[in-house]
Amino acid sequence: MKDNTHNDGLDIHETLDGEALGIDSPTPAESAVAEVAAAAARAKKATKPSRPDPYIWGIYILFLLISVVELFSASSSEVSASNVYSPLIRHGIFLVIGVAIVLGLQKTHYVVMRRMAWIVAIVSLALLVLSSVAGVEINGAQRAIRVAGMTIQPAEMIKLAAVLLLAAILSKNQAPGGVTNSGVIQCAVVVVVFGALLWRNGLTNMILLMGVSISMFLIGGIQWKKFGVVMLVYVCCAGALMAVKYMRPDTSQFDEVSKELVVAAGGTSDQAKSGGRASTHKGRMARWLEGTSPDDPIDDMNRQVVFSNFAQAHGGLVGQGPGNSRESARLPLAFSDYIFSIIIEDTGFVGGCCLLFLYLLLVARAGRVAYKCSRAFPAFLIMGCAVLIVFQALVHMAIVTGLFPVSGQPLPFISKGGTSILVMSAAIGMMLSVSRYAVTSGNKQEIKAEMKALPEDLQAANISNYTNG
Repeated sequence: MKDNTHNDGLDIHETLDGEALGIDSPTPAESAVAEVAAAAARAKKATKPSRPDPYIWGIYILFLLISVVELFSASSSEVSASNVYSPLIRHGIFLVIGVAIVLGLQKTHYVVMRRMAWIVAIVSLALLVLSSVAGVEINGAQRAIRVAGMTIQPAEMIKLAAVLLLAAILSKNQAPGGVTNSGVIQCAVVVVVFGALLWRNGLTNMILLMGVSISMFLIGGIQWKKFGVVMLVYVCCAGALMAVKYMRPDTSQFDEVSKELVVAAGGTSDQAKSGGRASTHKGRMARWLEGTSPDDPIDDMNRQVVFSNFAQAHGGLVGQGPGNSRESARLPLAFSDYIFSIIIEDTGFVGGCCLLFLYLLLVARAGRVAYKCSRAFPAFLIMGCAVLIVFQALVHMAIVTGLFPVSGQPLPFISKGGTSILVMSAAIGMMLSVSRYAVTSGNKQEIKAEMKALPEDLQAANISNYTNG
């Protein structure tokens, strides 16, 4: 009797619609949100959340502690007599917001992140285009948007959006032999389009995006023949962009700083007008190939490199101690693009190596979690986020130590920069979400329940888990 009543109630409910009850039908956006929430609820119910990975949490907390100490040490040029703690307070506010983002995302099922991939990508692309058209100028380039007194750099956002999108595409296009042709084409198009739009915001951003995508291709088991084709496409597109950038005169109003630097270095005004940002990039490459010497005269062109080298030499083996940096007062952007040189000055070669090891430990731990994931998407997501963080750290360190030409790239979690801190915190939150909700126990019943609850496009198996486990 009880079952019949329950069935009758279902029949009556199904026959009624919003129009009959006088209720407005939901909009497409509301329906999409409701669908994402329902999918996440089913997935949460089917998978018992475990503790967020303590190793990832521990590494993240260590980054925050290092950030507070070294940012204060590197901000002496910003300290005012009225409030010596103002740079640290501003930085601390972003760190606290970042922690809130991590806490929120670790409680969010990765199904939601998969459903939001395209939305996040489109919004990031729109902001990037807007910053190129009507953005504010930072360090001689138009690359940011100012909203309510806060400066947002879409280039930082778009790198994480690309990781999220590539994870979604690769997980959906897994095949027994690797990645399907459709998946390879879609990923290559995403990287080329995103990379082309990132070009104006710095060559290193484009290289970083390509490096992360190459890593995700290899993690996904792409066939070597297809991998070779993708690399050929990347090289051709990069060559075309370089030709357009360096062969066409750049007369943008946002190149005035670059032109002034050309004149300051001894060039003529005509040379400055014909070069723009392209001349800046060429000059950086030429100076990198030529190298610097302690005997070189210090000018606007080599000031950052010279003082950065002084800071690293002053650090020696074990450093001068936190807060004892003498170069932070005269090193431009010591608190952001060159903070690793201040870290070495404070903690020496040993401290720099320990920080490098900490970043590598993060990607190693992510690899361990990904190896155990039963589904492909969470494995791609956690590895993509980890590779993005570590690659950006390696690029920053390579620039500071002279292995790469000068370019602006913050050190994740440590450099001053609100957008970078928030985006990288979101990446950590996604990694913790995977460690919490993805089935990693190898229990067949849990794996079966997870697959039954997940949407069809998230049911692709993690090949490495099954072939090696």
